[in-house]
Amino acid sequence: MNLAVLLSGSGRTLDNFHQYLSQGRMSGQIRVVIAGSADAGGLEKARRYGYPAFFGADNEEINRIIADYPVDLVLLAGFLKLYTPPEHLRRSVLNIHPSLIPAFCGEGMYGMRVHRAVHARGVKVSGCTVHFANEAYDEGPIVVQHCVPLEEGDTPEDIAARVFAAECRAYPEAVNLVASRGVASFWP
Repeated sequence: MNLAVLLSGSGRTLDNFHQYLSQGRMSGQIRVVIAGSADAGGLEKARRYGYPAFFGADNEEINRIIADYPVDLVLLAGFLKLYTPPEHLRRSVLNIHPSLIPAFCGEGMYGMRVHRAVHARGVKVSGCTVHFANEAYDEGPIVVQHCVPLEEGDTPEDIAARVFAAECRAYPEAVNLVASRGVASFWP
C-alpha cells in the first residue's frame, strides 16, 4: 500500500512506522509526509528518512499535495485537525486514538487530555484504538484495539507512556490488517 502520513508534532509515530517498515514488519511504503503545523518536528524527521515532507495549512492544501503522490491509505499520526480527504480516499483514512473507543473520545479529546480524564475517572484499563476516520471525531469503524492495564498510583504521564507503547504495536498491526483484507472489508 502507498501511504501518506499526516502529523502535527514531533513525529514519534512516524519514527515507529519507519522502524516497522525498515524491519519488514509493516506493509506499505510511505510516499509523502504532511504536517498541519509548519514547525512540526516530524517534518525534519521525515526528510532525514528520505520521505517527501510538506506543510499543509488546511485540507485543500493537504489534498493538493496528496494528489501528486500515489496514495492508497492516509495515516493520521497525531494529526490534530479534522481531516477531510479527497473523495477517492474518503474511506481510506486511519487514525489512532489513545483510549478504548467509545470511552474518552470525541472532539477535544486527544493526547494528555485523554490520559488526565482516564486518571480522574479511576478506570482500571485503558488502551488505544486504531479506526477509520470519517467526518466525525472518533466514530469510524474500528480496526484494532489494545488494552493497557492501569495500576494504583499511576499518573497521567505513566498512563500516556504505557498507552503509547501499545500504540506502537497496534498501528502497524492495523495497517497490516487493512493491507491484507482491503479497506472495504471494514466498512458496512
